[in-house]
Amino acid sequence: MPEVALHTKHLALGAKMGPFGGWDMPIEYTAGTIAEHTAVRTAVGIFDVSHMGKVRILGEGAYAFANSIFANDLDRIQPGQAQYSMLCNESGGIIDDLIVYLVSDTEVRFIPNAGNASTVVAELEKVLPAGLTLENNHLKQGILAVQGPKSAEVIRALGLPTDHDYMAFADSTWQGFDLSVCRTGYTGEHGYEIVIANAGLPELFDALLEAGQDFGILPCGLGARDTLRTEMGYPLHGQDISPEITPLEAKIGWAVGWKKEKFAGRDTLISQKEVGASRVAVGLLANDRGIPRGHMQVKDSNDQVIGETTSGTFSPTLQKGIALALVQSSVQEGDVLSVDVRGRALSVTVTKPPFVKPSTK
Repeated sequence: MPEVALHTKHLALGAKMGPFGGWDMPIEYTAGTIAEHTAVRTAVGIFDVSHMGKVRILGEGAYAFANSIFANDLDRIQPGQAQYSMLCNESGGIIDDLIVYLVSDTEVRFIPNAGNASTVVAELEKVLPAGLTLENNHLKQGILAVQGPKSAEVIRALGLPTDHDYMAFADSTWQGFDLSVCRTGYTGEHGYEIVIANAGLPELFDALLEAGQDFGILPCGLGARDTLRTEMGYPLHGQDISPEITPLEAKIGWAVGWKKEKFAGRDTLISQKEVGASRVAVGLLANDRGIPRGHMQVKDSNDQVIGETTSGTFSPTLQKGIALALVQSSVQEGDVLSVDVRGRALSVTVTKPPFVKPSTK
């Protein structure tokens, strides 16, 4: 199992490590997941998300190629901006969801999920036009996510740019290393993701931790990242979305460029949009004490199974159990259902995510 460049630093900070996306990653540090979660919601936290992929499409026609394969429409953004998008299969299922960074007509960057990075690169290589190059920097670069209301102060303390808009990025240099500061994140809070070569990652990590001491910064693991993203209703590939789940079913059809003439899976998705999806993603808020987890049956008032949870956790912000689920499309917001939690019926109310008001912008 590969290790990120900061592996020894995570161990020195007392991190509990575990496998995620094929990598050995910090799950939580000595403060614990709830404290880390709270730090991000109220102050600032720093995550090592170097397991995520880092790929560049280079050459004449890079923009046109990316727009012909990814689901969202790059015409919606300008150079210097980022966009949430997907790579779908011909059945309309989501091979991966990713963030695309538009640099120019000749350079497009994208960040796929850790476990899907090689799959996405392989899919693009199958249809890559002559003259274009895929530069896979998965093992060469790292990513640090600085998230929370005080994140800008921490970033500025290092002399890095912070004034760009949400879903935009700014290239810069620090201590001789090229880097990109992106106004993105998966926590629902104002935050940044910094992409830098592995050689500069340890020094940058230390500098950010030191600069953040006055602002209550905590190193945060993937446990907190999961509770934070679930509170926002952000999908996790392999759970809430997958090659068997379409954007319409996942209710992320807003990230599809429906007017584009070409993108992977277009014909299937257009057909599904015309007839409607038979199952859809919803949020579930527990009415009683109990914590729903993934792959638990969801039942209606007649005790009939109408779906399954895809993610579930305890919300540190709400102090309640929350879940994301795929259920029959007839389910409406406000319906009271139940989740089978190890043989006990947990009453839940169908809720439209996010469960917690986001502060990203």
